[in-house]
Amino acid sequence: MKAVEFDRLFDEEEGDVLEHLDLAQAKRSGHEQKRVNVDFPVWMIESLDREASRLGVTRQSIIKIWLAERLEQVTHRQS
Repeated sequence: MKAVEFDRLFDEEEGDVLEHLDLAQAKRSGHEQKRVNVDFPVWMIESLDREASRLGVTRQSIIKIWLAERLEQVTHRQS
């Protein structure tokens, strides 16, 4: 569907156009995944694992959460 047609449907259906979208194929720009390898000291892995276990999440999740929080802080300070 062309953008003009989508805009027309949006206007006619008062914004309710979800039935016209294939959400299984939807992607958020800037949220693509890219694998990186990082070496951590053993004590850090053990601490990460303890905190992840306490929160009931995976090690990868706790690393992502903490990195996202830190990057958000840095971004807000620079604004």
